[in-house]
Amino acid sequence: MTEACDLSAVTARRLIGEKKLSPVELLDSCLARIGAVNHAVNAMVALDEERAREGARQAEAAVMQGEALGPLHGLPLGIKDLDETGGLRTTFGSPIFRDHVPAHDSSMVADLRVAGGIVLGKTNTPEFGAGANTRNAVYGATGNPFDPSRSAAGSSGGSGVALACSMVPLASGSDTGGSLRNPAAFNGIVGFRPSSGVVPAERRLLGWSNLPVLGPMARDVGDLALMLSAMAADHGLDPLAYTLPDRDVRRGLPLHEAVDLSTLRVAVTPDFGFAPTEKHIRAVFAERVKALSPFFAGAEERTPDCAGADESFAVLRALNFLAAHEEKVRVRPQDVGPNVRANVEEGLRYSASDVARASVAQTRMYRAWQSFFESGVDVIITPAITLSPRPWSELYPSEIDGQPTKNYFHWLALAYAVTLVGHPAISIPLGVDNAGMPFGLQIVGPRGGDALVIAVAAAIEAATAGDAALARPVPDLAKLKAARPISEMPGFLSFD
Repeated sequence: MTEACDLSAVTARRLIGEKKLSPVELLDSCLARIGAVNHAVNAMVALDEERAREGARQAEAAVMQGEALGPLHGLPLGIKDLDETGGLRTTFGSPIFRDHVPAHDSSMVADLRVAGGIVLGKTNTPEFGAGANTRNAVYGATGNPFDPSRSAAGSSGGSGVALACSMVPLASGSDTGGSLRNPAAFNGIVGFRPSSGVVPAERRLLGWSNLPVLGPMARDVGDLALMLSAMAADHGLDPLAYTLPDRDVRRGLPLHEAVDLSTLRVAVTPDFGFAPTEKHIRAVFAERVKALSPFFAGAEERTPDCAGADESFAVLRALNFLAAHEEKVRVRPQDVGPNVRANVEEGLRYSASDVARASVAQTRMYRAWQSFFESGVDVIITPAITLSPRPWSELYPSEIDGQPTKNYFHWLALAYAVTLVGHPAISIPLGVDNAGMPFGLQIVGPRGGDALVIAVAAAIEAATAGDAALARPVPDLAKLKAARPISEMPGFLSFD
């Protein structure tokens, strides 16, 4: 029998509005699921149970009294532990902030509450979001729900696992090098990187950098669109959230418009011409392309020009880390992990000339992508990530198919190619790979094509719904309930 926590967010919200599901009942179901399986995966790391219960009671009263209800009314939320939650511990995965309790919500969290969402707790993340392996020295490692000894990816790994296990119907994430898309792919859920500024963020110290964004995660595309509708805004605190006089250009984005797949011209690439995609993933991707191609007007293997992407991303990413964490590394190096230290040290080695060259290369690449889409391409599809999940005990993949990676984020090249040019992209689950782990398909749209990307993802989701081989994989919850705590695994509570 389906538990309330297993309902889609869209269905749960409809039933709440129809007085057929109590927000209290839904919250209780989510808490029960967390209690049953979280020990095996360590996805939810700080609960706000008392306030969530009070919020659920108030939400129920509002329904019964016929009050106006927000789009997320009564829905429990998981908030990534990089975003501040007023009155709820927010550590950023860092011992420096082990006991940090913010006085106020971040703007994104505040918007979600205004929309009726109920913050149930925080989801695990690597230290300051550095790296795509969710582990830190405060809360420990998060395990993949399909095999808790394997990586959940990151940096929104806790959110991805919480969703896969139906601990919450919706969860927030953020993305620089794929941190919304990577855990979506590894855990069999949906993660969307919006265009820069669509979801305003004030914690980005380099306000004009397009690399870091906030975004939604969910179990299906409809749920994700619902959450994004509450996150998109025009707050002036984010310089990339451009506004027009007297016009809100983001709230009310047409996220539910349908698209006819048979009209689409699709570019297919396993590597963007440079990503170190392993042979296993290339083979699985080829199978998915074969299955999907009949739906499209055309599917041709081609890629936009990504020359210089590795170097450009390395420099510009290091610049962001230097702005945010140089003082921490200088003053409290013993409390900072290897990924953050590596980025700060790298950033200190770059000159203004290096930054200028990286920025020029990024701009050249962006313009090449515009020409590529103008040449008759509607969307690009790729694997969401270059490899199948490996053990989380491996800090990062040092080699792929026997070839060494350039650095701890090189294996994320399929994601950061898109990050550099600022285009919207989504990862949707399409069955499992040859190792029995979830496989994610990345769909990349044109500049500003957020609604198109979501519509294409929804159409593919609907078109493959009857195919067991392409269905969203679901973890074995009974197995997770019976599993030993992940905290008993060697190396659980450490940076490296």
